[in-house]
Amino acid sequence: QVQLVESGGGLVQAGGSLRLSCAASGRTFSSYAMAWFRQAPGKEREFVAGISRGSITYYADSVRGRFTISRDNAKNTVYLQMNSLKPEDTAVYYCAARATVVPAQSSGQYDYWGQGTQVTVSS
Repeated sequence: QVQLVESGGGLVQAGGSLRLSCAASGRTFSSYAMAWFRQAPGKEREFVAGISRGSITYYADSVRGRFTISRDNAKNTVYLQMNSLKPEDTAVYYCAARATVVPAQSSGQYDYWGQGTQVTVSS
């Protein structure tokens, strides 16, 4: 099985940047499609970005052009570089893994989840 641990969250001003990391252990990391989801208080968990086993990337419209997902298979780590942050980006961010070639935008399609890391963007 796969265990995922997110880190890198924190408090940042609007327009700032933050990089989240998700460290994976267990089953071979490179065989999984990975994704980042986020959930704000009172809101449903939503897809943010995904990356395929071949490092093809996918983004929600709300973050495209501002966020970049990447993976380093040698380090068993997936990253989310977040630039030009907005207050509406405030949420708990979760890393997810799926034993498929490509990621999906539905949270129900993922097999493994991290515990989440809080990102707060102030105005």
